Amino acid sequence: MTKKLISNIFFILFSWQVIASESFIITSDQTQQQTFQRAEKYVSQPNSRQYVDLYNQLHYYPLQPYLDQRRLMHKIKLSDAAEIDKFLTKYEGSPLDWPLRKAWLNYLAKKNRPLLFIKYFKPTSNAELTCKHLNFSLKAGLPESTVLPQVTKLWLVGKSQDKSCDPLFKLWEAAGYRTPDVVWQRVGLAADGGKHTLLPYLTKLLPEEEKYLGSLWHKVRRDPAIVSRLNYFPKKSVKESQIFTYGIKRLVWRDPNRAVKTYKKAQKVFEFSDQQIQQIDEKFALALANKNHQSAREWLEKLDPAQLNRNMLQWRLTQVLKQQDWQRVIKELELLPESHKGDLQWQYWYGRALIETGRKAEGNEVMNKLANKRHYYGFLAASYLKAPVSLEHIPVGTTYAEKLKVLNHPAAKRAFELFYLKRYTQARREWNFWLSKLTNQEKLVAAKIANENQWFDRAIFTLSQVGYLNDVSLRFPKAFDEKINQHANKANIEPAWAFAITRRESSFMTDAHSSAGARGLMQIMPKTAKSLKRGKVSKKYLLNAENNIQLGTKYLRELLDQNKGNQVLATASYNAGPYRVKRWLKNLKSMPADIWIETIPFKETRNYVKSVLAYQEIYQHKPGQVSSVFENVINMNIGD
Repeated sequence: MTKKLISNIFFILFSWQVIASESFIITSDQTQQQTFQRAEKYVSQPNSRQYVDLYNQLHYYPLQPYLDQRRLMHKIKLSDAAEIDKFLTKYEGSPLDWPLRKAWLNYLAKKNRPLLFIKYFKPTSNAELTCKHLNFSLKAGLPESTVLPQVTKLWLVGKSQDKSCDPLFKLWEAAGYRTPDVVWQRVGLAADGGKHTLLPYLTKLLPEEEKYLGSLWHKVRRDPAIVSRLNYFPKKSVKESQIFTYGIKRLVWRDPNRAVKTYKKAQKVFEFSDQQIQQIDEKFALALANKNHQSAREWLEKLDPAQLNRNMLQWRLTQVLKQQDWQRVIKELELLPESHKGDLQWQYWYGRALIETGRKAEGNEVMNKLANKRHYYGFLAASYLKAPVSLEHIPVGTTYAEKLKVLNHPAAKRAFELFYLKRYTQARREWNFWLSKLTNQEKLVAAKIANENQWFDRAIFTLSQVGYLNDVSLRFPKAFDEKINQHANKANIEPAWAFAITRRESSFMTDAHSSAGARGLMQIMPKTAKSLKRGKVSKKYLLNAENNIQLGTKYLRELLDQNKGNQVLATASYNAGPYRVKRWLKNLKSMPADIWIETIPFKETRNYVKSVLAYQEIYQHKPGQVSSVFENVINMNIGD
């Protein structure tokens, strides 16, 4: 296929270089990018000479539809119905669809055009539009018996709905759908995780004899210690036990001793269901173990291993590992449900316990099976046996023709063009829409192309979505390698550690941000950045890749120094904060590092440390050699 023909297929958008390995190095037409950005400024003046001239220069440019979308949304009107219909049909389900469809539906609702509204409505989580759709469906003649049962789901939420739903709710109520049982369900939703300010309103809707229950639940929501006053529960009824169960599960986190004492009294007067007992026992075991309470083991042992989720099984193991009671470790692991016994985590500790109790041959056999796995526990097992680790690397196989085919999809062109414009959120939306149209093999091809064009996070997430985890190069790219190596060396830390932290924090998304406020590649908190830079730091500064890497590597150096060169503790501190890690270490008796990691109280930090260690091994792997990363772990003790 000639280069000219390829250019025609890509509508003059992309140019690329094809090297020996048939990599697609895609570049965009910067002149058209600039023309597009200029056209955006005039889109609110669609009849102006400037806009028309710029728009006409963008025929076949992948992002031209975004100009059409914005033009149609600006001063939306009925005379545009035919063009809007054509646009929504062409781009249905894509990121171009919903913004225009939502604006069009709101306009049609305002103009009271029920039939058109129904025609263009698509199921959505938007309660306001859903209510309008159901209202219009009734006006269009759909029977109440079909429409009103759908309203129950809208009403049964733990928050207030949009006022546009009120007429529909009144009709629903008048038809007898708002039963006391439905009201009670909503009380529970509002109290347990919802908006507690809704409870006074819902309490008024309860039958007269149950109004006290709504008030009681509101009090317990604000102060769970109320459950310790059993006189607040005069009837000890099923609904009172529901409120008590909710409250006692919260109280144990605030005041464990009081919660334990209260629950023992309550068991004598309440008839708790088996499900409630199981919920309370699990919550008590979890809270007490998390707080390192003296009775944690007692509560954990009450639980049936066959009924426990992975989190609770982890806490049971934690208790016996802390005491290095290896016989008990074996017993605990032998009690595991069959569905869990194959997990690498439990296999490692089973092998470890066998060795510690003198059953070395059996233990080594377990470890040998683990040692060829590319996994934290596989790397631990290999180092324990002083054997080389295995990366199980099997690259994705793609052809030039496959790449050409998948890239010919319009959403692919839009995705990459938005990526080059650094409009990453929009780019990812287009990428996800594109993937929804591909087979699994085509998704792997797309991941390969993304990696080759330095869109590393899409390659990583796409491989995960497909479940293909053996292409180590695609999953663990040395992204931003020049800057990471430069600043890691300047901070005198191992570059592989910096790569591992960055991979775990953001998967190399420069615009990554967390709900807590962390920003950029290495997810630096503004407060940390201010301290490191000794001055104010803007969000824009943190989203610059080099700035972020410089601050992140500098912070790793500080944490390493604070922890006397212990990289495991520094890694935990990077995730959980240095003060929390110091608290975990306070009065800690010396224990092997693998046990300390397994018993970190925070699940997030525990998994974080394991991931970073495994990623670091991958980034500095030397074929045929024992892992220096994990050799350090198995020879390290943590604590006094």
